[in-house]
Amino acid sequence: MRNDERLYVDIHVLQTVPPSCVNRDDTGSPKTAVYGGVTRARVSSQAWKRAMRLKFREMLSEGDVSQRTKMVVDLIAAEIIALSPDCSEKQAQSLGRKVLEAAGIKIKEDKEKLKTGALFFISPSQVHALAAIALREGDGKFDKAECQAALKSMPGVDLALFGRMVADDPCLNYDAAAQVAHAISTHAVENEYDYFTAVDDCFPEDNAGAGHLGTVEFNSSTLYRYATVNVGELEGMLGGKTPEAVKAFLEAFIRSMPTGKQNTFANWTRPDAVYVTVRRDQPINLAGAFEKPVRAGNEGHVGNSIHALVEYAKETYADFASAPVLALTVGKGMEGLGEPHSVDELLDALEAWLNSHEAQG
Repeated sequence: MRNDERLYVDIHVLQTVPPSCVNRDDTGSPKTAVYGGVTRARVSSQAWKRAMRLKFREMLSEGDVSQRTKMVVDLIAAEIIALSPDCSEKQAQSLGRKVLEAAGIKIKEDKEKLKTGALFFISPSQVHALAAIALREGDGKFDKAECQAALKSMPGVDLALFGRMVADDPCLNYDAAAQVAHAISTHAVENEYDYFTAVDDCFPEDNAGAGHLGTVEFNSSTLYRYATVNVGELEGMLGGKTPEAVKAFLEAFIRSMPTGKQNTFANWTRPDAVYVTVRRDQPINLAGAFEKPVRAGNEGHVGNSIHALVEYAKETYADFASAPVLALTVGKGMEGLGEPHSVDELLDALEAWLNSHEAQG
């Protein structure tokens, strides 16, 4: 792929969730947003990206999955001991702190733990590189440029996709190669309340009251979900692993689910429809298909939502943007936008196309 070539992979998903509280606000209520003049159910991008990163742990090799933590000193200290078993825990902690501070990362003591001031996203390869530098230099002077280079090279797949922001030193930032939109319902919603009671198993049988009572707020919705990957940006960080990384991103986006109140509602559902495109001009979010709230028909919200998405996409390609160079679909009713597949077939077809494109470039 040429450095100046633009290539984007967009993914659009329609997914219905039954009564649930997938993502809560500060009051415990399901998150919402006003769009098209009505209240919609909303699941934040942060919630779904967290679910995707957890899914990556099942899908990718250990070296491709990064950690986002304040306990970076502990990660480096553990790697130092793995590389040099004779090194004591105290010495490893000291070396880990010094090599991070040399890179420009501020470390503070909190309840006898050494922590970064904010969550820090770091790959296993970066941890290994810093540990190797720490052992080589010992208590000597660490070279800042070398330490920062270790933190700028060899990102994990998730780090390259989701990026990293470092307030201590912006030169350690990674621009995210992927963007994830907040999921919103295609229709208006009203939150409801579940009043529940719990019985104390050990209380006398003649007790007429409950051991506990409360309420849980919930809603149900058909969600429109969207994300995009800048393939050129990703390739600049991952090179030949890019097709595999894009496939992993899409699979995690399709198959993951945030865990909010899962034990209460068990809202694991599969998507109703998936639409994946490869574009050479720009990413296109098709949320405008639902600016006018969808009304439930004989097929519920799903059938009308699929129809609205298909018609809006066709209108977009006719009037405002070029048609995608590759379009793949999953789900009944989506055939008008691209070749129908199963999810596995779609993922394989996209990876094969990207591999072929990379070879041609």
